Amino acid sequence: MIKFCYVGGGMMYNPQIETFIKVADAGSFNKAAEELYITPTAVIKQINLLESSLDLVLFERTHRGLILTNAGKSLYQDAKYIIGYCKDSVVRAKNAMSEGENIIRIGSSPTTPAQLLMQMWPKIQEQCPDIKFEIVPFENTPENAKEILANLGKNIDIIGGIFDDTMLKLRKCEGLQLSREPFCCAVSIHHKLAQKDKLQISDLYGENLMLMHRGWSNYVDQLRDDIWQNHTQIHIVDFDFYNMSIFNRCENTNDVLLAIPGWANVHPLLKVIPVEWEYSIPYGLLHSMTPSENVRRVLDAAKNIVKTK
Repeated sequence: MIKFCYVGGGMMYNPQIETFIKVADAGSFNKAAEELYITPTAVIKQINLLESSLDLVLFERTHRGLILTNAGKSLYQDAKYIIGYCKDSVVRAKNAMSEGENIIRIGSSPTTPAQLLMQMWPKIQEQCPDIKFEIVPFENTPENAKEILANLGKNIDIIGGIFDDTMLKLRKCEGLQLSREPFCCAVSIHHKLAQKDKLQISDLYGENLMLMHRGWSNYVDQLRDDIWQNHTQIHIVDFDFYNMSIFNRCENTNDVLLAIPGWANVHPLLKVIPVEWEYSIPYGLLHSMTPSENVRRVLDAAKNIVKTK
């Protein structure tokens, strides 16, 4: 059984779980040891103790490195959630201490950066001078996205990102549209297309174009249908979720990834290039279906700023 305890006023989880996640992410005991600043022997001992206590084999040891077993994959997903929940509980406790303060917590991740809202913030503060903001970084995993968006208003109040009605309904939140972001293409800086500053759709002929799976967004599906009907020379490759591994995959495989301008700085080895087409997607502020009074004030201020542009 994985044990939890309270130390020094904060929730602490079994350190073997943190080690397990580091090893899974690194793919080797040695790399995990470097990141944890302990010896490889200590890492191996912790993993062996964890496997013994759970009566599970979490890794396959191969000459090419470590591979998660099915049990390991299951524990990895749950452990990431548990650790995130533990950390969030501390955030909630701190928030409870500052209930009298007018603080808006803005979630930020590589694919949901807070830059646009930060650009608007001086004008928002002109209308809401008593409100302060706090950036709350989070890891953009499918589990986190589902949990955070369904519980906006608890640990995070607002997230800036792309959306459509399908996604809002699925994630049980609402969105205030601030703009429409044109679909672009991200490619490795070593890709032949990286030499161009703007693409024609014909430039994508013969390329693998990575798109989120059908049903994720009506706007992506419209582009997908156009390609299938009129541009069969483009090979569509489906994937399940925008996270850093997808950007790494784009760079490593030399495939083309559907992107937006706001992701230009997500990966240093990728170039985001505009395309000569009319496809775009709403961008705005994601918030709870029942926002607090302070969040409503910020949303109203953002609406006014957009109207006066």
